Parts: sequence; C-alpha cells; structure tokens
Amino acid sequence: MESKAKLRYARISPRKVRRLTDLIKGKKAGEAMISLDMLPHRGGKIVSKILRSAMANAEQKKVADPESMKVSKVFVDQGPTMKRIMPRAMGRADVIRKRTSHITVVLEE
Repeated sequence: MESKAKLRYARISPRKVRRLTDLIKGKKAGEAMISLDMLPHRGGKIVSKILRSAMANAEQKKVADPESMKVSKVFVDQGPTMKRIMPRAMGRADVIRKRTSHITVVLEE
C-alpha cells in the first residue's frame, strides 16, 4: 500500500525545492526526516512538514509502520506565478515573478 500527501501553492520556487527532494528519494521516512531537519534551507522545513503528513496518513490508514516506509516518489510541479511590477528608471518597469510549487510525497512499504 502507499500513502501520500500534497502541498499546493507553496510560496517557494520549484527549482529550490527540487534540489532537496532529490536528496530524500529512495530513503526510509525516518532517515529522510532527520536529513531534512539538518538542512539549512527554508525548503527543508516545508518538505519535512509534507513528509510528516504522509507518515501520519500512513498511520491513520494503518498501512504499515510509518518510520520504516520508503519514500518512493517525490515530485515538485510548478504552480501559478504571481506577477508584480517594480518601477525602474525613466518610467520603465520590471516584472517580478513570485513562483509557487505543488509538492507531492508518496510513501510505500
């Protein structure tokens, strides 16, 4: 059986989150939690929160021991981009893109 958790519209760019999710693919959930908590990146806290949610879902469904489950899939999709305008010199403007992410974590026995 599998257990999954999703976080949609996370206010962090997908590129920043993908480098963290590549670190935990294939690891056991307990090991992945420890490695995410030790990282200095802001995305580490976001991904560990989703992983904790997937482990809680597994416990709720009584699938298996959440600590021993393996992180089988983690994928990060791009969400909608918020566009803001920054005034520049001589009446020009720059577009600032505030990117969002949809993060999914899947655990298997």
